[in-house]
Amino acid sequence: MTQPTPEYTPWTITLGELDEKMGVRILEQSVDRVVATMPVEGNRQSFGLLHGGASLAVGEAVGSWAAVIHASTLGKTAVGVDVSATHHKGAREGLITITATPIHLGGTVTTHEVLLSNEAGQRICTLRITNVLLDRPIPTSPPTV
Repeated sequence: MTQPTPEYTPWTITLGELDEKMGVRILEQSVDRVVATMPVEGNRQSFGLLHGGASLAVGEAVGSWAAVIHASTLGKTAVGVDVSATHHKGAREGLITITATPIHLGGTVTTHEVLLSNEAGQRICTLRITNVLLDRPIPTSPPTV
């Protein structure tokens, strides 16, 4: 388990506008694991299946949050530079669980695996996301529009 340095505390996830519209809920958040859920309802494409773009959006969000939590323990922030996904199975209803776990936690780069699974525990999508850590503090509030 990764421990925060004494001078920095882990960042706490704040949902963005898209996350809220998609119905994302945070269940767990730590350097070692971020878990969230999202309903299929409201996130379907025209054929009635969970939209692949919704899977990527929520997967990228959860993976990025995991990277920022790690970065915050170093007094840094993180920005995504690469994301890829493989869709394994469709979903028409229910609640999707999204789990991000680290593959690599460095001082300049992080890589996370993000798994999306259905209520039966079946993998429906796998993402890999890479973030670069930047030497600047995490913004405490969103920019005003």
